[in-house]
Amino acid sequence: MARLRTLGLLGGMSWESTAIYYRALNEGVRDRVGGLHSAPLRMWSCDFAEVAALQTAGQWAEAGAILADAARALEASGAEAIMICCNTMHEVAGAVAEATSVPLIHIADATGIALAAHGVRRPLLLGTRYTMDMAFISGPLATRFDLETTTPDEVDRTALHTLIYDELCQGVLTPVARAWLIALIEKGVANDADSVILGCTELGLLVRQGDVSVPLCDTATAHIVAALDFITADIPTKAAA
Repeated sequence: MARLRTLGLLGGMSWESTAIYYRALNEGVRDRVGGLHSAPLRMWSCDFAEVAALQTAGQWAEAGAILADAARALEASGAEAIMICCNTMHEVAGAVAEATSVPLIHIADATGIALAAHGVRRPLLLGTRYTMDMAFISGPLATRFDLETTTPDEVDRTALHTLIYDELCQGVLTPVARAWLIALIEKGVANDADSVILGCTELGLLVRQGDVSVPLCDTATAHIVAALDFITADIPTKAAA
């Protein structure tokens, strides 16, 4: 009998964006399948303060072990694929993937597919300092999708990182922050970026496509689409009907 596949979510990093994942996955299943259907999910939600402290200390192996243990528990509870509901923690995606026998839905793959639809080549990558300075997003985008990511300068990277942790992850959304972020994107466009990646799952809380002059890829949205494709792969959807 055809059924919806069960997805395991590694969340809480931060819970503000994990809540978006939960709502959007259920809305997406409802819209694709109809009736009373909702997304079969298993969720692990961390105390983000613990994970953030490990990030700051550069203890990625320890953070990876926490997520790997959680992924094993999700698989044991019936999850047929795993997704990390956070860009930054894809630094430990390898440890998570190795911990289970089910697929990991990687946010960089989903982002690359979304950007390919726009035919862009040089996206501005925005996110935490870890996402902008390390290669766990830019690397796969370069090798798998031939995309040359750019990032803001040192001062703006620091300011963006602070905004994410001190405001967005704590549910603080202000017009000042929104205006600053839009200006940062347009500065990147002036420096030859042809698109923008909202490479932090909280950034979509501030900016939408209509706010900027180039194609915008919200990684959380792209990730959710990939997850919905997995969940509904075995059953007819409204679009296919």
